[in-house]
Amino acid sequence: TIARQRGAEIAYLAQEPTFDGDPTAREVVLGGLTAWSAAKARHDAASAALNVASSEATLEALALAAADVERLGGWDVMHRIDEVLGHVGVLRPEGRVATMSGGERRRVALARLLVARPALAILDEPSNHLDVETIEWLEEHLVEEFPGAILMITHDRYLLDHVADRTLELDRGKLHAYAGGYEAYLEAKGTRLAHEARTEQNRQNFLRTELEWLRRQPKARSTKQKARIGRAEAAKAQAKPVAARTAELALDATRSGKTILELSDLRLRVGERVLVDKLNFILGQGERVGIIGRNGTGKTSLLRAIHGALAPEEGEVVRGVNTKMAYFDQERANLDDQASIFDNVGGAKARVTLGGEVLDVRTYLERFLFDPHKQRQPVGSLSGGERARVALAKMLSESANLIILDEPTNDLDVDTLGALEEMLVGFGGSALVVTHDRWFLDRIATTILAFEEGGRVVRYAGNHADYRLQRAAAEAERLEAKASASRDTAKSPAKAAAAKSKGLTYAERIELEGILDRIDAAERAVAALEGELADPSLYASRGAEVPALTKRLDDAKADVVRLSARWEALEEKRG
Repeated sequence: TIARQRGAEIAYLAQEPTFDGDPTAREVVLGGLTAWSAAKARHDAASAALNVASSEATLEALALAAADVERLGGWDVMHRIDEVLGHVGVLRPEGRVATMSGGERRRVALARLLVARPALAILDEPSNHLDVETIEWLEEHLVEEFPGAILMITHDRYLLDHVADRTLELDRGKLHAYAGGYEAYLEAKGTRLAHEARTEQNRQNFLRTELEWLRRQPKARSTKQKARIGRAEAAKAQAKPVAARTAELALDATRSGKTILELSDLRLRVGERVLVDKLNFILGQGERVGIIGRNGTGKTSLLRAIHGALAPEEGEVVRGVNTKMAYFDQERANLDDQASIFDNVGGAKARVTLGGEVLDVRTYLERFLFDPHKQRQPVGSLSGGERARVALAKMLSESANLIILDEPTNDLDVDTLGALEEMLVGFGGSALVVTHDRWFLDRIATTILAFEEGGRVVRYAGNHADYRLQRAAAEAERLEAKASASRDTAKSPAKAAAAKSKGLTYAERIELEGILDRIDAAERAVAALEGELADPSLYASRGAEVPALTKRLDDAKADVVRLSARWEALEEKRG
């Protein structure tokens, strides 16, 4: 049975939402506020009636409708709609959803649910098609502002860790519940599997003892002996725990030359927009580059230029003579929906060579969790995750020394993501990966290419957590430079005289007496957090805590800059 609370509103975010008619994004979101819209309509009708003739009943209807509007969201709903649309990356609220991409339509549907604030929000892969900044805003919004319950399917492990206070795992038709987010789930599942293994070992030991006793064929069949035989038979009939199947991913790395990939003064333009401006980049042997940036900044265009599908406006893309690329595009365009899984991957080939081992296509596909009876199914009938596994199987069936992955984490389950991460870390070649999955980047990236304003693409050493630290340090330096410039300006004779003439108020004198202690405390907090983030064991055992610690470090550095600037200002004023 499924029991729903009477009157509780339940809203569902589908992976591929549909909309009736030809509405704008703003109209779609407003359509989710049915109760508010009804109350507003009653208020408008009562106002119109009041203009015609005043009566006590009309005044009462107007007051009741106004109270309902206030209770259901107030009078600034349109402002809130545009604000949430902006946060999820829909910059044209008046745009027609029919003209939008699939990703934009999903973001419109997400905004509709967030503005409606139902009692229960069911979110199916809410982070798909969202950039990192938007996902981080969504995390904060769901935790701090969303009032209802949330049931969420997601492969985004940081999102799960930050939002969920309970995790449910569906495994071969059985549901397991764990307290906490993803990291707590991993620990608890490990404990459960270890307990199951001990239980199975005890069963096997018991069976060995009892089977040996049964082989002796005791002549007497007392009640106790019959009960013992029954227990042995029951233990023998008990099913052995089935190990979870995980995709086995591997790719043969071919030998690369001195040059793998070089970008020289690369400039990419789409229409009037410059996506990449004067990018110089050399890809090193074994380097794994995570490419990040807001949606629409040009990440996929950069991959297409590297792959040869998009000609640059200026500059050049130099691919090494021995460079052999394996390309995984986010649209899965290289798949034939009418053909079967087997034909898509095998094509004219009967066998696949992997790590010196020759496999027939059927056996190779079983490594990607496609049983023989399923391999003849048309690709067009598969789920998004299954299509992604077919695309991976097709890409990995040929050897390469440069892997190019465009949003590989969309639609893949967590176990397959883990297998892909392990493959990339152990791969002997190089990789370029566009993804919004921070956990994925923290595990595999050795370099980050970040798309910033005005077509700037900046290279940072390390993974995504390292990138966050470097960006925070750069921002702290910028704020310090700005504060220093303000102090220099304030030191002009005229301003200094004006400041001295004003003097300090009593409250400012008290503030000045204690501000150095506050600066010292803020600096100690920065040092402590930097020490914690520099500890390698943090990433090995408590990786899920990195984003929260990074944000605390950013805040602590900002406090140092702010307090230092305030101390300088008070000292100048005191003279």
